[in-house]
Amino acid sequence: MTALLEVEDLRVAYGKIEAVKGISFSVEAGQVVTLIGTNGAGKTTTLRTLSGLLKPLGGTVVFDGKPLTGVPAHKIVALGLAHSPEGRHIFPRLSIAENLQLGAFLRKDTEGIAKDIERAYELFPILGERRTQAAGTLSGGEQQMLAMGRALMSRPKLLMLDEPSMGLSPIMMQKIMATIAELKAQGTTILLVEQNAQAALALADQGHVMEIGKIVLSGTGQSLLHDESVRKAYLGED
Repeated sequence: MTALLEVEDLRVAYGKIEAVKGISFSVEAGQVVTLIGTNGAGKTTTLRTLSGLLKPLGGTVVFDGKPLTGVPAHKIVALGLAHSPEGRHIFPRLSIAENLQLGAFLRKDTEGIAKDIERAYELFPILGERRTQAAGTLSGGEQQMLAMGRALMSRPKLLMLDEPSMGLSPIMMQKIMATIAELKAQGTTILLVEQNAQAALALADQGHVMEIGKIVLSGTGQSLLHDESVRKAYLGED
């Protein structure tokens, strides 16, 4: 069976500094795959390259059977690869509803867009209650919900989430992780970058540990969760 996303020997540099040094991994349809590691490991750079925001030095990325080399970012979205970026990047002056509509900018099916906006409100009821409110007035957690809802509006085959729990209160983080679990149960394929390694590995089918631009350890989410070296380095356990 061919993977939905196949990354082979991906290399990415900022000037002369190589941030991603020949990593390889795949994501099967319906899986949650997570990349964990400390700041500067190359996780965000990897996602930005997959979504067409950065140009790789080398390697191949194949999504749904199509090579992504040289494909512009908006066409990658059209192929079904959506990216909810680190830092959320919502449009603060626009309403919640307008932000969600922008997530469907490539679509023409008005009826389907309306249904998907309602689906976003079902996933995140607080957004439905405040749909006319300016997005910039939301809390950090609510903005993260909006960023995820907006990414889902393109009806992606694969949803990439970059640090969805960053800067959130423990309660809001639990809500975000519960939503990711719900999306997984609905069959959404997810590539998750997350500093909360414990929460990410508990959700993931497969995990990859990144250090200084390389994948140093791979396995099922559960096997990495119980790996002694992972527990000491990333889960804060002795």
